[in-house]
Amino acid sequence: MNRPEQYISAWQAPSNIALIKYWGKHGYQLPNNTSLSITLEKAVTTTCLTAVPRSTNDSIKTEISLDFSFGGSRNPAFGKRIENYLASLTNQMPFLKDIHLNIESDNTFPHSAGIASSASSMASLALCLADIQQEMQNEVEPRKDFFQTASHLARLGSGSASRSVFGGWVTWGKTKHLEGGSNEYASPLDLDLDPMFRDMGVAVMIVSGQPKKLSSSLGHKLMEQHPWAPARYVQAENHLEQIIHAMKSGDFEVFSHITENEALSLHSLLMTSASEGLLMKPASLHIIEEVRHFRARSGIPVCFTMDAGPNVLLIYPRQFKDQITDFIRADLVRHCENGRWIDDHSGKGPMKIK
Repeated sequence: MNRPEQYISAWQAPSNIALIKYWGKHGYQLPNNTSLSITLEKAVTTTCLTAVPRSTNDSIKTEISLDFSFGGSRNPAFGKRIENYLASLTNQMPFLKDIHLNIESDNTFPHSAGIASSASSMASLALCLADIQQEMQNEVEPRKDFFQTASHLARLGSGSASRSVFGGWVTWGKTKHLEGGSNEYASPLDLDLDPMFRDMGVAVMIVSGQPKKLSSSLGHKLMEQHPWAPARYVQAENHLEQIIHAMKSGDFEVFSHITENEALSLHSLLMTSASEGLLMKPASLHIIEEVRHFRARSGIPVCFTMDAGPNVLLIYPRQFKDQITDFIRADLVRHCENGRWIDDHSGKGPMKIK
């Protein structure tokens, strides 16, 4: 049988929001503690990968032959990162040296909106690569193995991307608190959760759309010498055990306490790692105070989290969407940059387009 002249794969992958934070790594993108995240529904990256045999007449024989565009335009900075990522995979995917890749990628959300675009973009690319590999080798992996492979590949590009290969609640990291966890790939949280935690709303308050002064890569590196690092990893494991128990028993008070403590712990590590680590803005603190006041006076279960940036995310059972939306419009929008915020919710995970 003749091999096809080209291979095409397109996947849509969501971003995710970590509640138990991944901060600190070792080896080749291996986490120092287990993380827990919720996969989003609307904040997605779509990637289309086309692979054709590489010309034997290439005048400049680079390791990877690639054309990359983002949002319909060439993006040299992103393109170089993708090229380096693909080059790092050639030992386990040697066919990458023999093909030319055309990769087109786009997001449904702004790049600096407080949502991890690297997670969704690397996850969607990893799914395409796993898909192409199956097709080229004429082998079909069982569904579970395929997504584990994709999660492994995504992790090598961005640690948090390993979690975006799955929907709902997802963990990444080996831990005594869950069976089957691995540092190599993420896994869906296969537990009987209280109905309160099965359908979650996520609202992103955009305090600033400016690029942050301290990159996540540098932040992870600074954790290697941070005096609080050992205690942080113990804290994360304890928090994971406590939040899982809360999600199984329907205890939103404990859930919110752990979620908010994780966000503030992350920022305390950032602030004490480098002068550029002060990423919160006054508006961030105003939003945090407003959320806590609203929860106390209304009794509605809502809490906040933050990634490594100034934007604040609200997490709540989606049955309270109307009340939370009213609260955002009345009390929080004025603290957002140009009144911008993103309304999202927990999602089912990636989707194959072609």
